Amino acid sequence: MPRPPMLAIVGRKHHGKTTLVVRLAAELKKRGYRVMTIKHGTHTFNLDPSTTDTYRHYHEGEAERVAMVSPDKFALVERWSEELTPEAIAERYMADADLVLCEGFKASALKRVEIFRRAAGDRPLYEAGSPSAPHYLAMVTDDDTMTIDGVRMFRLSSEQWLAELATYVEQEVVE
Repeated sequence: MPRPPMLAIVGRKHHGKTTLVVRLAAELKKRGYRVMTIKHGTHTFNLDPSTTDTYRHYHEGEAERVAMVSPDKFALVERWSEELTPEAIAERYMADADLVLCEGFKASALKRVEIFRRAAGDRPLYEAGSPSAPHYLAMVTDDDTMTIDGVRMFRLSSEQWLAELATYVEQEVVE
């Protein structure tokens, strides 16, 4: 199956990446798209507490893969020796998505939207002339004076920023 369309949401810590992913995913779902997400973490994680059987399967039994199944959800925890790229994850597990939103993965070559809030920091990740600069589609910001050549600005001060961003993502990434 071919890789689905993908978009990275990037930004510095505490600038609102998770909030942006959640709001954009909900808006696109409302428009009828099948949206899936990938969250990049820098530390290991546990999906279930140490008191559960699946935790024991994984940690004590050292199972390579553990599937957690209930009437309304499915989760798979898989060991790996090398981190997969977001593209490989999407191809393997999310090929039927209309769009995969990736939180983080700022080192990837994915098209990207940065969230930058002056209230949270003094400068965005974006740097003109950097290898990642050509991957930027847009900036969502609370800085009403910021402009970047070739990068579309979505101002948090506008009541319509989310709807406008979703339409832009439909046009530039999904279709």
